[in-house]
Amino acid sequence: MKALLIWPHFPNSFWSYQETLHLAGLRSTNPPLGLITVAAMLPKEWEIRFSDRNVQPETEADWAWCDIVIISAMIVQKADFRNLIQKGIALGKKVAVGGPFPTSVPEFALEAGAHYLILDEGECTIPMFLAALERGDEQGIFRSGEKPDVTQTPIPRFDLLDLDAYLAITVQFSRGCPFQCEFCDIINLYGRKPRTKTPEQMLAELEVLYQMGWYRYVFIVDDNFIGNSRNAKLFLKALIPWMEERNYPFILLTEASLNLAEDDEMIELMVKAGFTILFMGIETPDTESLLGIHKNQNTRHPLVESCQKITQAGLQIMSGFIMGFDGERPGAGKRIQEFITATGIPQGQFSLLQALQNTQLWQRLEKEGRLMNGLGTFHQGAIMNFVPTRPVEELVEEYIDAFWNIYEPMPFLKRTFRHFMMMNGWRGRLMPKITSKELRLFSAVCWRQGVLRSTRWLFWGQFLAIALRKPRLFYDYMTVLGVGEHFFKYRHEVRDQLLTQLATVKQAKAKHQEEENYQLASVQ
Repeated sequence: MKALLIWPHFPNSFWSYQETLHLAGLRSTNPPLGLITVAAMLPKEWEIRFSDRNVQPETEADWAWCDIVIISAMIVQKADFRNLIQKGIALGKKVAVGGPFPTSVPEFALEAGAHYLILDEGECTIPMFLAALERGDEQGIFRSGEKPDVTQTPIPRFDLLDLDAYLAITVQFSRGCPFQCEFCDIINLYGRKPRTKTPEQMLAELEVLYQMGWYRYVFIVDDNFIGNSRNAKLFLKALIPWMEERNYPFILLTEASLNLAEDDEMIELMVKAGFTILFMGIETPDTESLLGIHKNQNTRHPLVESCQKITQAGLQIMSGFIMGFDGERPGAGKRIQEFITATGIPQGQFSLLQALQNTQLWQRLEKEGRLMNGLGTFHQGAIMNFVPTRPVEELVEEYIDAFWNIYEPMPFLKRTFRHFMMMNGWRGRLMPKITSKELRLFSAVCWRQGVLRSTRWLFWGQFLAIALRKPRLFYDYMTVLGVGEHFFKYRHEVRDQLLTQLATVKQAKAKHQEEENYQLASVQ
């Protein structure tokens, strides 16, 4: 069998870092870990070609060569996902699909014409798919309620990747999260009992990347790295000597819940293992909203104190913030801005709430008759896909103002500096490897922020302070300023997209009001 594996195009979003990648001469933030793991599960005798369309699109020769096309997708990729399915069908190819989006919304792939839906977790459903091919089945939907033992998951096919195209390479230690936040679909996809790989497995995967010459960021893409704290600590204790022996070859980042602040041992182990960045779902500083979405773990201690404790230990925080929860009080955008300023968090993944299919939130809103069709595109420039409890115009305008101000260059530079000055300056080595990619990005940052913009005096003062007082954090600091270039530009796109949608909403409301007035006048 000749299989063409395709990862669809990502539209511009918070995570795409398009402007930053352009400045560095990179093509994509990170590769599709799920798809290259699937590649490792396919029969050894199969011939495989791989295309990440964000790096290098497949060719017409690839389409002519293959017997079957295998496509994975997340919801934000749905437009290109549909196009690829339909192209495969038009060319007479068998099309198989899988990944988070078709698992959550299988009818989308079916309507597009996919022959095989390999849903849920591949360790269970790939064998079903292969058995169906052996039988000669022309189509099929393969599902499994079983949660597989990830200690049996093979090493992903990193060899299929053009490593030089990516900012970060992804690996996975665990699946699942013990919490039950109402808006999150992780527990539906992967369960509430975190399953982990063994330390030996993880070190074997990292060794492959090390031997391939990878040296930048390694993103451990767990749903919650500390969900199984016992096993996470066992892994970290094995990882520390491995990193020390190789002079800390990678810069590690991951996702973790804010209750990390309650575990001093875990924080210390993560820092000593080479972790430098944590993504944390803070969502909102409003306690009432946190309780309403069942995110009780964020209410046990003051949020600012928890963030500052983690930062002071040496971990840079990236955070998720959301507006539009039920019962949210006016001024939520302003309160999120104030929280980001107080903690100095440089990158706040800030969006309007979207109801993901089959989450607790989706099910509740469906019962209440509040779901809407056609609006939800699930990125920062999208109005929510349900009727909120606050006036949508008020919410969106408040959100636009907050997003714009958070990524104003001057406040961004100020809080990034404070965040890094707050941090313990320890790193495993003085400076990560500097190549032409880093030099391109850092030179662009110096030119744009240190010469062209009104930030020039602030930039150079902070530049020297970090270089002299926190030299081991200098690489991280300059990279964050480089990431800022994406947000300085992206905020314009978010504002324009939302204003366009808001105008449509207002027009629809005005038309509806006009029709009501006309009917009332006719009756009178």
